[in-house]
This record gives sequence, C-alpha cells and structure tokens, in this order.
Amino acid sequence: MAARAPRTHLPTHEVTNQPPLLEDYNLFETDLPLQEAFAREGASTATATVATFGATLGSECLLKMGRQANNNPPSLQTFDRFGHRVDEVNFDPAYHQLMALGKEAGITGVAWGEAPVKGHVTHAALQYLLTQTEPGVCCPLCMTYAAVPVLRQSPELAARWEPGLTAPHYDPRSIPAAEKKGLTLGMAMTEKQGGSDVRSNTTTARQLSGDDYELTGHKWFCSAPMSDGFLTLAHTEGGQSCFLVPRWRPDGTRNPFLIQRLKDKLGNRANASSEIEYNDTFGTLVGEEGRGVKTIIEMVHHTRLDCMVAATGLMRQAVAQAVHHAHHRSAFGKRLADHDLMQNVLADLALEVEASVALTFRIARSYDEGHNDPAAKRLSRLAVAVGKYWSNKRIIPVIGEALECHGGAGYVEEGPMPWLYREAPLNGIWEGSGNVICLDVLRALKRDPDSVPLLLNEIGAARGANRHLDATLQLLETELRSPEGAEARARHLTELLAKALQASLLIQHASNPIADAFCESRLGGRWGSAFGTLQDPTVFPTLIERARPQS
Repeated sequence: MAARAPRTHLPTHEVTNQPPLLEDYNLFETDLPLQEAFAREGASTATATVATFGATLGSECLLKMGRQANNNPPSLQTFDRFGHRVDEVNFDPAYHQLMALGKEAGITGVAWGEAPVKGHVTHAALQYLLTQTEPGVCCPLCMTYAAVPVLRQSPELAARWEPGLTAPHYDPRSIPAAEKKGLTLGMAMTEKQGGSDVRSNTTTARQLSGDDYELTGHKWFCSAPMSDGFLTLAHTEGGQSCFLVPRWRPDGTRNPFLIQRLKDKLGNRANASSEIEYNDTFGTLVGEEGRGVKTIIEMVHHTRLDCMVAATGLMRQAVAQAVHHAHHRSAFGKRLADHDLMQNVLADLALEVEASVALTFRIARSYDEGHNDPAAKRLSRLAVAVGKYWSNKRIIPVIGEALECHGGAGYVEEGPMPWLYREAPLNGIWEGSGNVICLDVLRALKRDPDSVPLLLNEIGAARGANRHLDATLQLLETELRSPEGAEARARHLTELLAKALQASLLIQHASNPIADAFCESRLGGRWGSAFGTLQDPTVFPTLIERARPQS
C-alpha cells in the first residue's frame, strides 16, 4: 500500500480576517498632525529630508531591523581573550545600522547649525520618527545632541569634541576620540544612595593639573556605556562639579571606566544601561568648579525635550497600529472601525496624539527661538517640564488602550504592541520622574516669576474662543496666586498647565470640531475615566482618518 503524502494545508486552518502588516509606508507623509506642526513651527525647508527619513524608517527592512535590535539585547564583555580589562558592550548589527542611520540623518547635529534653520524642530521630528521604528537607539543619539550646549561652556573642550558629536558619521569602534570622525556621548549622574537627588552623590575628583582630574566613585545608572565619552558629576574641593570622562586617556591608554553590569530592563532592550565604577579615572572639568548641577542642567534641559518627543512618537505608533488593525479586522458582521463604540475609542486616542504633537513641536520651536530671545528660552525651560510630565502620564493609558483594540493578538510578542507597552513608562522616569518634574515646575515658577506671564500669554492667545479654556485660565490664575500647599498640588497645577497649553494650540491651529472635542472632554468635564467616552460622534471620522497610517 502506497504511503499517503503528508497534508501540509489543513482545511480547518484557512487564514482569513487578519490585517496585513503595517509596513512599507512613509511615517512622515501618513502623519497629518506631524506634517502640520512641522510646517507651522517653521521647519518646512527640511520637509524633504524628514520625509525621506520617514520613508526609510517605514520600510519593511527597517521595521524588521528595529525588532531585531530589540530582540537581541547588548552583552557585556569585561575582558578580552587574553585577560585584559576592556569593558566593551557588544550589540546586534541592526543596532549599529540604526545608529548610523540616525547620525547620518542629522539627529545629533541639525539643531546646532546656523540660524534661521529650525534645527530643534527638525531634530524633534527625526527623533519622533526613529522612536517608532526602534526607540533604544534614540537614547545615545539624544544625549549626544544634548551634550553640545554643556561642552560649549568650556570652549577648548567644545572645539575638540563638538565636530565629532554633530557630524553625520557613526563609528562604533572603541578607539581614542581624536581618531574618529563621528562621536557619541553618554551621561552618568545617578548614584544608588540618591537616585534623582544628585546633590547626595559621593563620587570624588582629585585635581591633577589645570582642568584635569581623576575620579573615584560608583554610578548606578550610566546611559549608553559604549559611548566615546560621558558627562558626569563628582565632588572637588570647590563642590560638586561637572566632568567629561573619555573612554581613552590623553596618552592613548584605556581610561579605567569599569562597567560592572548591564541593567536588565523592562523595555528599551536594544539600548545598554549600566552600573559603572570610576577608579582613578581621568576626566576634564566642564564649566565652573563647584557648579556641576548648573552646568549639566543644560544637557537635562535638552534631553527632557526628547523625553517628550519619544512619548509622543510612541503614542502615535500605538494609535496608528490600532487604527490600521480596526480597518482590516471584522467582528460581529462589520469592520471594527465601523462599530460606533470602537470609533469613539479610536477617535479619543487620536485626539490625545493630536494634542501631544501640537504641544511637543511648539515647545521645540521655543528652543530654536531661545538662541536669540531670552523670553523664548525662559518659556522653553518651564514649558518642557510641563510637557514632559504630561505626555508621559498619558502614554501608558494610551498604549494600553491601543493594545486592547487588537484583542488577544495585541498581547502576543510577535506583534508590535508588547514592545510599545514595555517602552511606555521609560521616559516618565528618565530625566526626572513625575514628582521631580512637578517640583521643578514649582521651583521654576518661584525662581523666575517672569515666566508666569509668558506661559499665561501663550495659553491666552486663544482666550475668548472656548468657554472651557477661559474657565481653565481663570482657575490657573487663581492657582498661581495661591502658594499655600503648593507642593501637594504640584501635579494638579502641572496637569492644568499642560492641558490648557494643548487646548490653546488646538483652538488656534486645528479644525473647530477637534479643538471643541478636546476642550469639552479634557477641560469641560464631559469625559469619562477611560478612552472612548467622547460626547460628539460627528468628530470621530475626522480624527480617525487623520490618524490612519495608510489608505
């Protein structure tokens, strides 16, 4: 009797009613809120560059590369085969390809070009797009970008390092910085006993000569430990100071930059975070001795912008995935996107992204204007703290709801939602957790009272156009005049400021139905405790279509 051929196609396993993969689309050209904000904030001359980057990042090849980098985390190599201490971090090739792509696009350098180029707006757009493909590489690119204004406080250091930091070249080799065209910079501030309270740091620095020191101490979180150099804090006789620690000493030998372990993180898997030890480690003073926090805060000011950018980009990707899924999946006799309640959920999620995009890119413009306008610089310092706090409070519920739109498929690792969900909490912790940020807002309001009218004028540009915003403005003016119990109310005040800023921008620049829906739900109280509780169904189609990544 002849053997039966194995059946490879089972009649019980016809694959139907499954959405196609969301790939081979342009992340920029299918994102209407981004396109509008990018042009509105003055960066339209860079549209072609950003659109090309968006097409590359949305390709099947790059999306797979992002998942490859995320699924194959870095590993620590403490010694070479002969027993020499090397403290190297090894990465999947996809990681290096994505880093090269980011550097070549100008993420680390475009903000520092000559005016009137809206470099920070362009930088923000590039990071926003790259975040959606692989957010892990955005961390070292962000810190490299943010280190430039810190190093400019020491012109000799800036002259040596800035060309490599801003260059569109990526060189992963561990060799002295002077031998490389392209450089990256990391940061190491946090210590185990202090966390966000860096004033409790114990790392010390002993002066060798001039601005050269040797550092001793332990850092509990060092971001991007494979970088060519690091900005860090250590105590000198003059107080806590800022230093640039290179991976190689001036004499060409390895600097004792001892990586004790890599952190096993919830998300952000492609990026390395570590604990390090300084053991007579060479470093050069940056800025004034004893004013380390004031010096390095320039870096924090810029990394906070990217924390907001990343949250907004991740929300956009999560909502795009949910809208795409709902347009290609049917249940109970029709597409998910045609069910009234699902439309409410998708529209509500899209509304959150509209507001976050508008605020993120308005704040990015204040960074560009701050080069020559002190008022814009003051506004940026306060507004970025407000925006960073609120965007990162919204991202977790947004991505959680977007995941639920997929049903059980959203909870499976083969799809995009699990890595988005794990990534969601990160930027709310990095560069100041929620309480730290809100206390910074209070300090900024007290230290720079002139920033208060700047912020209120920004919100007040839409005064009279919506009763809910007008009522919120009145409440804000009362809150800002009431210092009693301010710390306990800090989150409430920061949230009010963020939502009022978002509402004002949408009133000025979005269609009336979108602005009205935001003000009615976020400010007017006609909203529930979960997404999908908007009151006006006439706005649903507009919001959903604007959020849809493909036709």
